[in-house]
Amino acid sequence: MKAIKVGLLGLGTVGTGVVRIVEKHQEDLLSQVGSPIQIEKIAVKNLKKERSISVDSSVLTEDPWEVIRHPEIDVIVEVMGGINETKTYLLEALALGKHIITANKDLMALYGSEILAKALEHQCDVFYEASVAGGIPIIRTLIEGFSSDRITKIMGIVNGTTNYILSKMSRESASYEDVLKEAQQLGYAESDPTSDVEGLDAARKMAILSTLGFRTNVELKDVSVRGISSVSKEDITYAKQLGYEMKLLGIAECHDDGLSISVQPTMVKASHPIAAVGGVYNAVYVHGEAVGETMFYGAGAGELPTATSVVADLIAVIKNMKLGVTGLKAIVPYKEKKLRADERIFYKNFLLLQVDDKAGVLAQITQVFAEYEVSLDSVIQTPNAQQPGAEIMIVTHLANKASMDKVVKHFESMSVIRRIKSIYRVEG
Repeated sequence: MKAIKVGLLGLGTVGTGVVRIVEKHQEDLLSQVGSPIQIEKIAVKNLKKERSISVDSSVLTEDPWEVIRHPEIDVIVEVMGGINETKTYLLEALALGKHIITANKDLMALYGSEILAKALEHQCDVFYEASVAGGIPIIRTLIEGFSSDRITKIMGIVNGTTNYILSKMSRESASYEDVLKEAQQLGYAESDPTSDVEGLDAARKMAILSTLGFRTNVELKDVSVRGISSVSKEDITYAKQLGYEMKLLGIAECHDDGLSISVQPTMVKASHPIAAVGGVYNAVYVHGEAVGETMFYGAGAGELPTATSVVADLIAVIKNMKLGVTGLKAIVPYKEKKLRADERIFYKNFLLLQVDDKAGVLAQITQVFAEYEVSLDSVIQTPNAQQPGAEIMIVTHLANKASMDKVVKHFESMSVIRRIKSIYRVEG
């Protein structure tokens, strides 16, 4: 029985998990695909590095081209990261007729359309389930599970690092700086956490999910991004008082008048299922016209959860090879992209204002909201023992982004408003 031979680019955390699963589950894999699966060659950065698994030295190479151009390798699994150089490797592999499985969200967010077009040209499969939300099979769900429905909203916690930080801040009333430092010590956050905490990692994932869910070519530049570095312990305390949890949410919506995609700290009603997702876990909420609300929850990273998604893609590729239908499932965006104008982007808002504590201030503030036709859901004024003046918490009804921008600009010019301390989107 001829083995399906696989080339692996990278033997870090996820690559190690792939090797473990393929070796440990060989009998199960054989029963599913009808052939043994053999990892023929693995490209690594350092041949002498100590590893947590035993791999025959003849399998390892420091030259990725040795894997790409190996005549007997049928499938390339890319888990080494990187963008431009990695793109060159994968495009060459596709030109040679090799199928691709990747966990590289950065690459797919920036060059996914080009890679999928090359795959279609050479009738190759490109699967990338592990690029978003680790072990949650959300990409396959969007492509296949919702194939007969029309998705109108995708909302998710797609970055475990920021979810860990915000969950810990909420649970222990800890400061952002203290929790970030702890997350770095535990290995949940990188020494340079910018990509995670400023929302860039989540934005790349939302670009991928939006492209698949809405069948249009969403680029990273189409995503409005705001990170969590400005979220204070005080913000989270006030959110909890009002019955909300703070989450970094990716939110993508598509209607007849266009689509909008954002990543931003969001106050989520405590009764909403996504508000209960804590720690490093991920969750993706999808709303379809026919099915209504659905939510997918699970481990968003880690060796085995992510490797499980990679191997699931590997099984899918091999089944397609056996059936002779490779290259037919690539989702190439076919709908014209139309982004919503700010006047058509509606959501509720939370504002925290530091104001002069004197008569008439609240009336002036509510008059500004009325001027720009923004109605208010709740207004709470409290004295602040630590600072002069008073604080006003405001939650609006649904308001369009353009009107809210005008409100904020007007507030910045008012002498009675000492500081706009916080502004957040409200969901649920």
